Amino acid sequence: MRYDAVIIGSGAGGGPLALRLSEAGLSVLVLEKGPRLNGSDYDHDEAAIESGLFTPDIKTDPHTVVTKKTTRPVRSTLGWVASCLGGGTEHMGAYLYRFHPVDFKMRSHFGEIDALADWPIAYNELEPYYSEAEWEMGVAGKAGANPFEGFRSKPYVMEPLDAHSIATDFEALCDSRGLTAFPTPRAVNPHAYLGRPICDYCESCAGYGCPVGARGTSQSALLSRAEATGNCQIETHAMVHTIVTDRQNTARGCVYWNHEGKEIEIEASLVCVCCSAVESARLLLLSKNPQFPDGLANSNGLVGRNLQFHAVTMGQGNFQRHTAPKSIFGDQRPFFGRSVMDYYFLPEGVSSLNKGGVLRFGFVPRMPLATERKVRSQSGRHLENPDLQQAIELNLQNERSIYFEAFHDFLPTPDTYVSLDPEVKDKWGLPSAQISLGLHPHHKIAGKWLGEKAASLMDGLGARDISFSSIGGTSSYLVMGTCRFGDHADTSVLDINCKTHEVENLYVVDGSFMPSSGGGPPTLTILANSFRVADHLVRRANSGDFS
Repeated sequence: MRYDAVIIGSGAGGGPLALRLSEAGLSVLVLEKGPRLNGSDYDHDEAAIESGLFTPDIKTDPHTVVTKKTTRPVRSTLGWVASCLGGGTEHMGAYLYRFHPVDFKMRSHFGEIDALADWPIAYNELEPYYSEAEWEMGVAGKAGANPFEGFRSKPYVMEPLDAHSIATDFEALCDSRGLTAFPTPRAVNPHAYLGRPICDYCESCAGYGCPVGARGTSQSALLSRAEATGNCQIETHAMVHTIVTDRQNTARGCVYWNHEGKEIEIEASLVCVCCSAVESARLLLLSKNPQFPDGLANSNGLVGRNLQFHAVTMGQGNFQRHTAPKSIFGDQRPFFGRSVMDYYFLPEGVSSLNKGGVLRFGFVPRMPLATERKVRSQSGRHLENPDLQQAIELNLQNERSIYFEAFHDFLPTPDTYVSLDPEVKDKWGLPSAQISLGLHPHHKIAGKWLGEKAASLMDGLGARDISFSSIGGTSSYLVMGTCRFGDHADTSVLDINCKTHEVENLYVVDGSFMPSSGGGPPTLTILANSFRVADHLVRRANSGDFS
């Protein structure tokens, strides 16, 4: 069967395309490598999450990592966003920030630092699509509360989620220091929206699937509506291994193995790759042919280059019942949900790049397995029931923790890129994606400075035992940059509309397009760009380009 469009991947990049193209009357096929999970699969099972509900087993479907310290590639889940319908949006915390206008012009603003580059579009060109993404996903927030964000053409669709009373204390603390704390924008429903129910305010949110469907995900907010048009078909357990092109360098479609292991070739007028940055680069590199012996759309050798994750600094502070403010334990609401953007830029002289990031604060979920590990660690000895059970209960009753997380830029470097592993293969016999990782020293410098600011706020709030779990670390699932877009074919893989320079009907629409990582999570930017590209594709379709 022939389709107007085949979309490979179903996360923040694929979902908007599927919705808009199917609404426009195009026949759309979405191919997803993983399963279709839903509310019945999301029972807040800590063990299931820790065993990899959303990510593949590194024994059968690994990425490998190479650094200056490794003697041989190490199997890893680094770069695996998710493998399920909806992709990483299924387990995201749904913290959907906009990038700052400067994030689009990093090289112009800060100068020539390694592979730093400007975007071929500006903030104002993406702004209408930021609003579109916020309204389609159902982002709850408070417009105008963050004085540092760029121009906003529409308010958030919903008011912020109900917050624990400590958030008021935190806002007052920030105000006393000349800072502004604002409600963290989240695609979680404070009331029913577009057929999705109200949040039930459980503690198992970020990192877990939502059993009630209150989180705006690609599956719940976009793909479900695409299917409802009657123009969109979704096939899960579909492992795409080759994009097929003809001698005129036109994409004909793709070849995949279905859930039965049968190889199927699909023809389509338009091919959109949305597998997430590591896997999208891998698919292009796997799709080599006589016209493209080094990988599809890779004549300039840039597919897989300019890989970025996100630099993150994390820690927490603890509150004991007998010393903490009464509001900490007197209020059982699970969400703190406050962010600070005053440190988005560093003072002169802190680092080679005067760029900081967003600080986010929230409660550490009180989960049984995590609490057990904590109790065992604190006891310094092996506890047996009923002593262990009693210690866990006391900890849950008498201690609460608030975490802080600083999102800051991950700088692209020449030695951070994706290639095909020459030896390690996945369960289909295909070369795994190999991630070469060379970290810029700015990550640690900026992380230390931001972490100290976050820890100072925690101290002012009354927290004790403030500790860091990471300073300038590398996120495992915020990934971008391997098919950079730009104005010139010799310095980028994609054009301004995310079409490959070398194949007229082949698009890469996920985090791969991004020249820089921004100082906050990239998910909303990926969604907004996908809505932008969808508009372009509908215009092309209406003009007969894909007939």
